[in-house]
Amino acid sequence: MKLNYLSISLLCLLSLSCTTEDILPAVELGLDATTLSEAGGELTLTATLNSAATEPISLALVFGGTASENQDYSTSSSAIFIDTGMSSGTVTIFAIQDIELESIETITVSVTSGSGVLLLSDSLIEIAMLDDDSDTDSDGVLDAVDSCPDVAGSTENNGCPWLGFLINEVLYDPESGDLGDANGDGTRDANGDEFIEFFNSGPEMDVSGYSLSDASQVRHVFPAGTVVPLNGVLVLFGSGSPTGDFGGAVVQTASTGSINMNNAGDFVTLQDASGTIVLTFDVEPLSNNPNESYTRNPDLTGEFVQHSGIDAANGALYSPGTMLDGSLF
Repeated sequence: MKLNYLSISLLCLLSLSCTTEDILPAVELGLDATTLSEAGGELTLTATLNSAATEPISLALVFGGTASENQDYSTSSSAIFIDTGMSSGTVTIFAIQDIELESIETITVSVTSGSGVLLLSDSLIEIAMLDDDSDTDSDGVLDAVDSCPDVAGSTENNGCPWLGFLINEVLYDPESGDLGDANGDGTRDANGDEFIEFFNSGPEMDVSGYSLSDASQVRHVFPAGTVVPLNGVLVLFGSGSPTGDFGGAVVQTASTGSINMNNAGDFVTLQDASGTIVLTFDVEPLSNNPNESYTRNPDLTGEFVQHSGIDAANGALYSPGTMLDGSLF
């Protein structure tokens, strides 16, 4: 009966009757870690012989498991090479970062062929690939790309809930002196620096002809062509010449020259062109003459609180057109 190299090697190992030249070196796979983190992770796969190679050896590798090659991970080579006189060779496996929320995935590696070596049938190793993404509010939008990471929302709205058209910040009592110059025109004015910040969570909204009133009278009629885009902001100041980009917001001043919100208590109403009430804001529960704005905390979804007392505001008295920490919506 004609025996192949594997049969001869096994017989020699069992009978101990062959010389070392008759026995093929056995190969064993090993790892420097058993888990691979998605966040810049890498690990080394080593093939080790039980004796030095007498000729160059190439060990072809097959990768499997639930993780996908070139999508979840990549490798430095599809084979391990061992030079003459050496007893080991390596391949590096690199994690590929993504923004998909995934459970633990696996990578399996095995040697499928190699000349001049003895391949063991159980030479299969498994690696656990760990996801580093998080979704704090469990809405299916990862925190890394979620504009509202603490509040469950819609994937179509960058992870934020559809909130309609709302008031996010109100300044009815500007600080005295330069600190009260909320509209940035260089002059602090008790009426001119008052403002209301509106946010539109979508869709695009045309507010042409809408009117804003306090408890006494109409204070502003939005001119034709006033459109607030999806996730856009409109800031209405009392008067003056607002100077600055205000986070890219649509900026207007009251058509009557004043919003005139009474510090002792007032009631603001926004109506559409047909007179239907769109939203209201009651100043009275917040009428403590704060010398700063009241803003939702967190932005858009929270209760109204005084601006400077919020840690993220870093002492700022107001933030017309931007989130309370000065970042863009």
